Amino acid sequence: MSFLTLLDYASVLVFALTGALVASRAQLDIVGFAFVACLTAVGGGTIRDLLLDRHPVFWVGEPTYILLATGAAILVFFNAHRVESRQKWLIWLDSFALAVAVSAGTGAAMELDKPAVIVVLMGMATGSLGGLMRDVVCNEVPLVLRQGELYITCAMAGAITAVSLDTLSLAKDLGLPEHSALIACAVTCWALRAGSIHFGWHLPVYKSRPPRR
Repeated sequence: MSFLTLLDYASVLVFALTGALVASRAQLDIVGFAFVACLTAVGGGTIRDLLLDRHPVFWVGEPTYILLATGAAILVFFNAHRVESRQKWLIWLDSFALAVAVSAGTGAAMELDKPAVIVVLMGMATGSLGGLMRDVVCNEVPLVLRQGELYITCAMAGAITAVSLDTLSLAKDLGLPEHSALIACAVTCWALRAGSIHFGWHLPVYKSRPPRR
């Protein structure tokens, strides 16, 4: 199993868990759990593969991804009531899923030798679109759009880190192991997201002002 495939599996599993937790908050049935979990798990990667013209789409070529997401949904369906704070679990699991998915999307675009801008955008899309679909379908305020939180910024920073290390060949020059750029991508993304959750890090937000005369 390649490192990129491993990242895809990890991303699918953790994002599926977050989708199932959101489904539990929406009080859906077990089929609804599976649908939301699968949508969340493969949504970002599907958009990535379609945009990059990768055939077949990763979960179509290997249906194990869908089975893994469905299994995660069933697990949460029977155990969600044991979790004291599903919102807290959701936010932290989503932060891990974001970091892994951004790394997977970045790596997929880098493997195809796409320009740096495309690599960064594919990392951001893979990390954010599945969760966005999840929240919209379940009528939640999307995490990616919540005021006063870093989210898409974390994805962008992680992808830029990977591109920088790869373009400048810093990993090789420093004698770092293979795939260190993608690992640095995930670490950067998660560190920023965790800081936003725990310490309240955020970018300035727009505030309307009276028009000047």
